[in-house]
Amino acid sequence: MSFLDFLADKKIISQDQIPFIEKEALDEERGLEKSLVKLGVTAPEILALRGEYLSIPTREVDAQAIPFEVLRYVPEKTATHYKVAPIGVSDGILEIGIVDPDNIEARDAIQFISSKINLPYKLFLITEQDFEKVLKSYSGLTGEVSDALTELESELSADELELSKKIAEIKSQKGKPTITEDAPVTKIVATILRYATEGNASDIHIEHMGDKIRVRFRVDGSLNTSLILPKEVHNSVVARIKILSNMKLDEKRKPQDGSFPAHIDGRRIDFRVSTFPAYFGEKVVMRILDSERGVRPLDQMGLTQKNFEVIKKAVKRPYGLILISGPTGSGKSTTLYSMLHEIDKESNNVLSLEDPVEYTIPGISQSQVHPEIGYTFATGLRTTLRQDPDIIMVGEIRDKETAALAVQAALTGHLVLSTIHTNDAVGVIPRLLDMGVDPYLIAPTLVLAMAQRLVRKICPDGKVPVPIEGSLKLMIEDQLSDLPEKFRKEINVPKEVYNAGKSPTCPSGTKGRTAVFEILEMDKEMEGIVLKGGTEDELYEVARKKGMLLMKEDAMIKAFNGEIPFEEVNTL
Repeated sequence: MSFLDFLADKKIISQDQIPFIEKEALDEERGLEKSLVKLGVTAPEILALRGEYLSIPTREVDAQAIPFEVLRYVPEKTATHYKVAPIGVSDGILEIGIVDPDNIEARDAIQFISSKINLPYKLFLITEQDFEKVLKSYSGLTGEVSDALTELESELSADELELSKKIAEIKSQKGKPTITEDAPVTKIVATILRYATEGNASDIHIEHMGDKIRVRFRVDGSLNTSLILPKEVHNSVVARIKILSNMKLDEKRKPQDGSFPAHIDGRRIDFRVSTFPAYFGEKVVMRILDSERGVRPLDQMGLTQKNFEVIKKAVKRPYGLILISGPTGSGKSTTLYSMLHEIDKESNNVLSLEDPVEYTIPGISQSQVHPEIGYTFATGLRTTLRQDPDIIMVGEIRDKETAALAVQAALTGHLVLSTIHTNDAVGVIPRLLDMGVDPYLIAPTLVLAMAQRLVRKICPDGKVPVPIEGSLKLMIEDQLSDLPEKFRKEINVPKEVYNAGKSPTCPSGTKGRTAVFEILEMDKEMEGIVLKGGTEDELYEVARKKGMLLMKEDAMIKAFNGEIPFEEVNTL
């Protein structure tokens, strides 16, 4: 029985109408559906009837509601060729929409993908119109940028110099150069910014590779190529970003820094921009500063209860020095901002010196330093002390002068928070000594020394159990061997930990990052060692005796609790 005969049995159409519908269907694309619509059958009714005829469940698809993580399960080329598309994940089952369920090759392709990603699947009949909508959103970043590039190619000459001139179309308005909003390059840049933000990227890298332009997003600490652009658009894309950032367009021989705000999904996002003169052309790196994601309360920072109480007590001190160490990109600034959230900003005068100001915090006077005009952390600190401050946040202690001034400020009744570059918490004290700060000044001023790193979080449905036995068990025991027994007892070692595996919601098995910490709290015994000129090993031994957990052990505890994959422990 044909579909039309089936409709006739259902009294949707008459047998007499079948020849005319068949003829009309041959004359134009999707003629069958159009003919039925003309007869008063709605599109949802046609879908439901086809599903009943083919004995397959149907689905009306909202393409915008499909996450990019789901679309990644089926390659775009496969989706286009076989007219199939992933439309959701439910109860660990991949839901796939198909236009023609009788296409055996399409079903074979779906079966192959299912076995490859180790996820069962369920087929749903969808309309061709819905499939095309999914395909557009499926293209995502690449598709939108490709549309802009097509528009660009149709409008502009292939000559690179002429291309750059025409794309930019820079006009002078009250002395400020702008770019026409409908220029294709504007759409390219806007699309890159939007997809990077929506994809929770922390940085965007745009670099000329000689034969192409590579656009990479850093997500959860890892860089991934998200887009390839033709080399001809490089000058225009860089010019657009420079205009937004108020940089000099004609300066390509030396690095420049700038920033600009943008409104994405109804909220303000700030972009910090840096250019670098590379061999094939300027490289652009943009740091994404989303205040809604960047500043979190201290109790949401992944601290153990003990470390949380130690930090909370430290920031309530009337004076002293709190230092956070770690490499670039380890979340030091985020932790500083979270500490500032704990401070009573109504009854305290809180000032900050930053390079740059990453997030604005109500109730704090934040200042951007400009070393090129002589306004450094050191000169800013001197000025800050004349502003009757209670609490001072210094972005980074980079040199001897800044270190001496920060210690002096802490010694004269101010609480000073800052960052410093060392490998661990104990290393903060030798670093201050190397900067020329006298031991008798460090002992009474340093309240807290912290070190931190960022590790990836495991997806709840992406956990692959790993039993704690053999070499893994020995490694854990060895790591905790010099920790006093009373503190070792507080760490509950489970029978198994987890590694990251593919899951319906996380193709990589991980999503987001959290911090791991080690915190050195100063007390009389520690001060005595500093005053005696004790070595780093001696400082470590006393701190360990008092129960200080190392970053690796903090990561272990998070892995024991199922928060992070155990692989992350081995990265520390």
